[in-house]
Amino acid sequence: MNDKLKSEAADMLFEGILQLKTVEECYDFFEDLCTIHEIYSMAQRLEVAGLLFDGETYTSIGDKTGASTATISRINRCLNYGEGGYKTVLERLKEKNNAD
Repeated sequence: MNDKLKSEAADMLFEGILQLKTVEECYDFFEDLCTIHEIYSMAQRLEVAGLLFDGETYTSIGDKTGASTATISRINRCLNYGEGGYKTVLERLKEKNNAD
């Protein structure tokens, strides 16, 4: 975890997110919290991470998502050398999807 990010306000934000129970509640909260562009950017990053996780090429990912190679490269670095946040979410989403 990045110590520069750690704060009481960030703790409150993350604790608040953990209180959301449905996708609809997430839409409501994030629409209040973020701009449409910010939500789109975060969703795109997670989509890119999922495609990288599945072994897709940069070219294929760029074509599918519209993400730049710089964005794809940054996300790839996070997947390989980051804190493991993307991997945690992607693995849990795969488990959920396989259980459905």
